[in-house]
Amino acid sequence: MNTHTLPTVLPLYGRQSAGQAEPRRTELRIAGLRTPMLSAGDSADTEAVVFVHGNPGAAEDWRSLVGATGEFARALAPDMPGYGGADKPRDFDYTVEGYARHLGALLDEQRVERAHLVLHDFGGPWALAWAAANPRRVASVTLINTGVLLGYRWHYLARIWRAPLVGDIFQATATRPAFKLLLSHGNPRGLPAAFLDRMYDDYDWGTRRAVLRLYRATHRPDLAAEELQRALAPLQLPALVLWGRNDPYIPAAQAELQRKTFEVERVVVLDDSGHWPFADNPVMVAAHVLPFLRRQRQRESGERSPQQAVA
Repeated sequence: MNTHTLPTVLPLYGRQSAGQAEPRRTELRIAGLRTPMLSAGDSADTEAVVFVHGNPGAAEDWRSLVGATGEFARALAPDMPGYGGADKPRDFDYTVEGYARHLGALLDEQRVERAHLVLHDFGGPWALAWAAANPRRVASVTLINTGVLLGYRWHYLARIWRAPLVGDIFQATATRPAFKLLLSHGNPRGLPAAFLDRMYDDYDWGTRRAVLRLYRATHRPDLAAEELQRALAPLQLPALVLWGRNDPYIPAAQAELQRKTFEVERVVVLDDSGHWPFADNPVMVAAHVLPFLRRQRQRESGERSPQQAVA
């Protein structure tokens, strides 16, 4: 089994490496919604690495990786509706399909013709739904504690959020100390204080409402995964899979199952990480993600060059 267990390194969450460009922060209007975005690299490039956060995340989850990716490719990381600094309207379609449409509208607005997707948590279903509908526009996938989750059943928090009234009370009473304590579960390395504080600062009632709406609209993730697999498996997209072994929300057993859908180059399981390995072990995550993306970028360039020469 091609699963790699890697040694511990010092976490460097939120720090840029020497010589690494600071990502640009801009604000877009996508379908009328304010959509903040981090970006790096050549903004005219029609091929881009697209980082999609999950729940409850934001573009800031990806700051260091966006900056590093910008050294060799265009990189984009938006705040999705309901999260971070994005608009959080009552009438947004808080479903997987709604998020996939929003992502597609953003990529159209940014003139991205080919996307290398880097995904986490619910960013997986959102972006993979877009990929299934736009197979010619997706070049590769990097899956961090997410993917096509065959046989998946909801975790304990999702079951609470999906319950009428109980989920509303749970969200309404989520204080900062309780939030931090809850997220410490399944993270033996611990999560950086700056990461937790920023996440809670973003976790206003608009985000809490988005969480409830999203989970209550997603009834059978296992059936949705089967549908995604039927659409994506024939593409045999190049993939890198990274997982924190202690993830209490999406079991690490799902990491190897990604081979059923993608042409997986490598599965990396971090023994002492949880659901957010890019936060609790960013150096090791970058050590795998950046070389993979660089190789995929070079592969895409090599495949396009003969056609460009003929043109």
